[in-house]
Amino acid sequence: MPAFSVSQRKNPFGTLIQDPALLLSVVVIWAFLVLFIIYPLSKIFILSFEADGHFTLSNILNALGTRTQLKAFRNSLLLGILVGICGTLLGFFFAFTAARSNLSKGWMRFLDAAIILPLISPPFTTAIAMIFSFGPRGLITYELLGIKNFNVYGLHSTLFAETITFFPIAYMTLKAILSGIDPNVEDMAYSLGSSRWRVFKTVTLPLTIPGLANAFLLLFAASLADFATPLILAGNSFPVLPTEAYLQITGLFDLKGGAVLSFVLLVPAIAVFFLQRYWVSRKYYVTITGKSGAQTQIKSVNPKVKYLLLGICLLICTLILYFYLLLFYASIVRAFGANHTITCKHYYVVFTEGLKAMKDTLIIAFFGMLAGGFYGVIVGYLVAKKQFISRQMMEIVSMLNYSLPGTIVGIAYLIAFNDRPIAITGTAFIIIACYVFRYGATGIRTTVAILQQIDPSIEEASLGLGADSTTTFRRITIPLVLPALFTGLGVVFIRSMTAISATIFLVSINWTLITVRILEKMTELELGVAAAFSIIVVLIVFLVTIAISMFLRVFRQPGAPQMSNLLGG
Repeated sequence: MPAFSVSQRKNPFGTLIQDPALLLSVVVIWAFLVLFIIYPLSKIFILSFEADGHFTLSNILNALGTRTQLKAFRNSLLLGILVGICGTLLGFFFAFTAARSNLSKGWMRFLDAAIILPLISPPFTTAIAMIFSFGPRGLITYELLGIKNFNVYGLHSTLFAETITFFPIAYMTLKAILSGIDPNVEDMAYSLGSSRWRVFKTVTLPLTIPGLANAFLLLFAASLADFATPLILAGNSFPVLPTEAYLQITGLFDLKGGAVLSFVLLVPAIAVFFLQRYWVSRKYYVTITGKSGAQTQIKSVNPKVKYLLLGICLLICTLILYFYLLLFYASIVRAFGANHTITCKHYYVVFTEGLKAMKDTLIIAFFGMLAGGFYGVIVGYLVAKKQFISRQMMEIVSMLNYSLPGTIVGIAYLIAFNDRPIAITGTAFIIIACYVFRYGATGIRTTVAILQQIDPSIEEASLGLGADSTTTFRRITIPLVLPALFTGLGVVFIRSMTAISATIFLVSINWTLITVRILEKMTELELGVAAAFSIIVVLIVFLVTIAISMFLRVFRQPGAPQMSNLLGG
């Protein structure tokens, strides 16, 4: 729980009355939260349960009454569970290797660099590479193995692609937990004669169980929200709710039907959101105390196991790098699978026909980055350091858009802002607002994590020496939250460059995005152009990630989440 100064430990309502600046800040933030989070979601709720001006359940029952939609609902839950299990196990495997094998810095940097690639790429990058590898003219199935008409579409490919895409989220989460376990705890078990396996089974694994549950929920939610991968790989035999809602709106022009399907998706998403908050808020086993003591080095697994673990990790990392090299190769040949003549024609299309999409994306990403970064720091500061009525509710509401599938958020914005009194559909502002109030939540999480590590006596000492609250905020608080600000800026920019599930419903002739153009080129079977677009996005985002990571390495505060962890949601 956040710590408060002595002056703040009073009636929350009284605090607002006595501090006009705080009152104004809270009112303004709540106005934005109501307008861009509560209001759009309420429109989905109303549309889903309203018929002829009356409340009814018939819309929901009809939506799940058809065989296809009911199958899509079951498939979404099945895919989410399988991705959660597979991704969590793979992530734990990588995290254990990183935290318990005493790898050199070089190996660690290589693993981190390879693993982070799926997090900073357009969401269907792995799906495109899967088609290039295992499609009808795939490099592996057709060229190497001679298999004709291999079916790359369905549950198996979607599960594989989503696992590779999302397991880095579990890796980052579990690596932090394993690295945070006091080595003395395991060392005491070794000193009592326990074997490495017994220490793992009775000490290490129980300490990571809350983290494993949290990682599973994160991956389940990520799969539930994934729109692009199933759209490309699932096929007609394996429909899922996000793609069905999208097709309902864009194919059948049935906005109400799409809204009802998104509401059905909202139920498990909200359940996962509160379950994840429960696991995070639980008391973990305490292994780090305020008492000083000699720290022992983490005991590594034996050399044979170490090299076995490292070998398997390298195999997965090689597969990830292979996918990206294949994507690059497909972007520089005339027609992958048919004509492998080297050409720049795909990049010519990107920088001519696709130039508007690139400019629009960069403009939206820039302004979204600025607004989202400052929004995250301000809300995070209010939640972590101020005590006022509705503080906890503000924290929950501010995280909703981030925690819900993008399909729900996009449809909600489309319904809410398509007509008066706030008709902003088709403008850049609606896309920027969607990014700010969806991905600005990462800045909130980072700010809260940093400020919770700061002893209130630091600010109280400043006030006691005669500095006013404004001077204290400027000289003490702002320098401490700079890492949170830059993390928020980075995550909003990266997601603005790579996201599609929400904004696919918000683009227009006037404003479009690179990810939308990639999807268009995929549907038009211009796979080389889609690959070229993807490579450009990966390069831009990778450079931004490196720059911000270097900054955070200098100014990192204890307890602050890594940006790569926040990228996964």
